[in-house]
Amino acid sequence: MTAEIYDMARRARDAGRALGALSGAVRAAALREMAAALRAHTAEIQRANAADLADAEAGGLSGPLVQRLRLSERTLCSMHDRLIAVAALPDPLGVISNGHVRPSGLRVMRVSVPLGVIGIIYESRPNVTTDAAAVCVKSGNAVILRGGSEALRTNTLLAELMAAAAAAAGVPADAVQTVRTPDRAAVGALLQLDRFIDVIIPRGGQSLIARIAAESRIPVIKHYDGICHQYIAADADLEMAVAVVVNSKCEKVEVCNALETLLVDAGAAERVLPALAAALRAQGVELRGDARARAVVPMDAATEDDWSTEYLAPILAVRVVDGVEAAITHITTYGSGHTDGIITGSMALADRFVAGVDAASVLVNASTRLSGGGDYGLGAVVGISTDKLHARGPVGPDELTCRKWVAYGAGHLRK
Repeated sequence: MTAEIYDMARRARDAGRALGALSGAVRAAALREMAAALRAHTAEIQRANAADLADAEAGGLSGPLVQRLRLSERTLCSMHDRLIAVAALPDPLGVISNGHVRPSGLRVMRVSVPLGVIGIIYESRPNVTTDAAAVCVKSGNAVILRGGSEALRTNTLLAELMAAAAAAAGVPADAVQTVRTPDRAAVGALLQLDRFIDVIIPRGGQSLIARIAAESRIPVIKHYDGICHQYIAADADLEMAVAVVVNSKCEKVEVCNALETLLVDAGAAERVLPALAAALRAQGVELRGDARARAVVPMDAATEDDWSTEYLAPILAVRVVDGVEAAITHITTYGSGHTDGIITGSMALADRFVAGVDAASVLVNASTRLSGGGDYGLGAVVGISTDKLHARGPVGPDELTCRKWVAYGAGHLRK
């Protein structure tokens, strides 16, 4: 096992060096070929996914995880479209962020370059396979993918198709590799190869991320819980509040930027809570509220644990708060720094919320579900980082680059 993973990482390093030297046009063409391969092999992908789903359901995998594993026609189309969207983005490499000429005549510049080799370890969600490959190839990085055992057939096929398509476009086939064994020892072996792998990005539950952070000899870009909030201010428009909250919670309940806690200003509670509760219950959402929320609308009682729980299910915690400062305090106490939003007609209030909430994404009058990266114009992302070093928020092609200083002289010497 260790020898196999070692060889994979060594080949990825060599492929990454070659990939980073290719033109942006070649890398974009490779992404378009990868998208075409998905379209051409849709039926084969669906058969592999159906087999994975059957095994997952027979093995008792929970409902939300089964949903993450399922590749619907809509999901497959989205995977294809994101590859095309990433191909069309500006080339993130070779961008000069600082250039000047010193009084001595020395020309100095700071230029964007690839990180090198990215290891991505994730659970379920086969669309991560294509998104990760897209973002890494676009940014000139080789990628080693290790998906969950529950999606082994689907992920292996997707990686094979993309590697072959990329190679046809002139990209080294080893730039996109996947670990083909469900053996957990493969993850441990991967985490020790700091000689070849530059960054590890985990996507999954807290236990997976905690294990990787503890064991890795390689820098980790982490994504912890998505305990996301919407604060309904006293002046919030009722129709907007209902639409945004329902979308934030119900568009997909099993994803990290789905709403988990609703904070309603005391000045709006009697006006908006009944309508919000009716709309959410119509979507099958269970409400758990504090005493003040329950005094307005009957619902189950929330416990202290509910404020810090990422449900990934049709459950929503509800609290009535006294103003924006109380909302900020609640989010500071219980939030995970992922995505939080405010519904208000006051830009002064919105500005106070934006300044006071320490999160990777803060949205004003918009659904938390928009923070995935695609709606920010990134095409696709490999995750949403709740770290503050090296990247924060959606991790797209730009976030998988670093800067290299380049200086041009004419025999210049240090004096």
